[in-house]
Amino acid sequence: MTEKTTSARKIKGKVVSNKMQKTVVVKIDISTRHPLYSKPVKTNKRLKARDDIGVAVGSEVIVEECAPFSKEVTWKVVEVVKKAEGKGAKEK
Repeated sequence: MTEKTTSARKIKGKVVSNKMQKTVVVKIDISTRHPLYSKPVKTNKRLKARDDIGVAVGSEVIVEECAPFSKEVTWKVVEVVKKAEGKGAKEK
């Protein structure tokens, strides 16, 4: 038997909210090209991720896709790239 190992997707984003107990909302900026006009189009997506580290609002984190923790939470915070600074940084 051979085992298949698939690498989970890792995405860098910014923490927008940490008001839930073990979950944070991470905003991810996506840049794509318009199919007809070839102009760069920026969009963003908000993901709910499991947070066992305890990150602050405004921190840049790397989230990794994993098995579902709940209905909406299928990502987990792997590491903090840049800690939040200033007044708005609220640590849990």
